[in-house]
Amino acid sequence: MKLSTIALAAALSVAQLVSAGPYKRDVEADRKATVALFKDGNPKSEAIGTVTFSQAGPNSTVQITGTLKGLSPNAKRGFHIHQYADFSKGCLSAGGHFNPTKKQHGAPTDEDRHVGDLGNIQTDKDGVATLDFMDHVISLYEPNAITTHSVVLHYGEDDLGKGQGAKKADSQKTGNAGGRHACGPIVQASD
Repeated sequence: MKLSTIALAAALSVAQLVSAGPYKRDVEADRKATVALFKDGNPKSEAIGTVTFSQAGPNSTVQITGTLKGLSPNAKRGFHIHQYADFSKGCLSAGGHFNPTKKQHGAPTDEDRHVGDLGNIQTDKDGVATLDFMDHVISLYEPNAITTHSVVLHYGEDDLGKGQGAKKADSQKTGNAGGRHACGPIVQASD
């Protein structure tokens, strides 16, 4: 009897370690959501990576972790939450940045920014981006819940709304981050 209880406890401990995944969690997640990013939103293509969003509660920050591969080396790429999880016309169908507060585009640290403005990710010399950062505006809870929306990875660097001259108008909407390289729907993980 004692042996089966010990075996069950060990199995549960292993299951908890496996489900925690390869990333160190800074928060004990109450809710999680994931997204697999596919080139031009085509799920028949190979995924370039997955991203996980973890949040301890409605008033806590969201931790973003993941790995994206096969990108240009040593590059910054715009990384945003977009309005729709529609890929009927590739990543273009995802609409604009998720912006329920109707603010201008900005940096993740700006007060005046879209909810979906997550700035840039940085690739290494092998074209791999390892994500592990926090955001205080997005949420897995209403009213700024990102579930049912999408993630879009752009080809270019986001200017964080700081574009000047002829680029200023687009900068305040999109950050001049260029075309859409990859995207995918954000799906809430089941409890």
